[in-house]
Amino acid sequence: MSHENRTVEAELDALRAQFEESGFARRFGFGEKPALVVVDMIVGFTTDESPLGADVPDTVEAIGRLLEAARASGTPVFYSTCHWMPTPETGLVWSEKIPTQRLLEPGSKWVEVDERLTPREGETVIVKHYPSCFFGTDLAERIRAAGADTVIVTGMTTSGCVRASVVDSTSSGFRTIVPREAVADRADLPHQASLFDMDAKYGDVMSVQEVVEELRTRAPQEARS
Repeated sequence: MSHENRTVEAELDALRAQFEESGFARRFGFGEKPALVVVDMIVGFTTDESPLGADVPDTVEAIGRLLEAARASGTPVFYSTCHWMPTPETGLVWSEKIPTQRLLEPGSKWVEVDERLTPREGETVIVKHYPSCFFGTDLAERIRAAGADTVIVTGMTTSGCVRASVVDSTSSGFRTIVPREAVADRADLPHQASLFDMDAKYGDVMSVQEVVEELRTRAPQEARS
């Protein structure tokens, strides 16, 4: 580990202690039934061939583990993709902030879910035009209709669409879980800062292994091996 990374971790540890003393970072854990949300793991974000993307094989693998555990336990799975639409009602201002979002045209390869994480039959892909999976979509209603009260948020990017979705998940009344190895960003500093912030205020940041083990407890006995 580099000296710079050790310094950042030390600063975050000190901040975490201060926040906990002030009543932040309490744990609320899982509720009765979780749902898994895979945020924007689309070709435009998961390959460095795209100006919006980054090569994140470890994150893809971690999400794959969660998908396997979710499917074995009957946990509902939702994906999102982000489409650029050139109207004020569907994100024109946001694309003025990030002009390369115009790459995410409907029907292009860039908006397709990465083939390593291909949705299965019965798994919903939500089309969004803003950072949050919840804003301007029916995702919250779909999750409630599935009987879930807990949302596991994975995907990209930690400081962008993941964080926005986590905030809106909690604002929608869901217990919200963030498996740390299953989210990624284009740079480490915003990634670490956003994990800290989400854990302090909006969700429980846990390891992928902890979440997988929780999902396994909900699977039929024959699927737990």
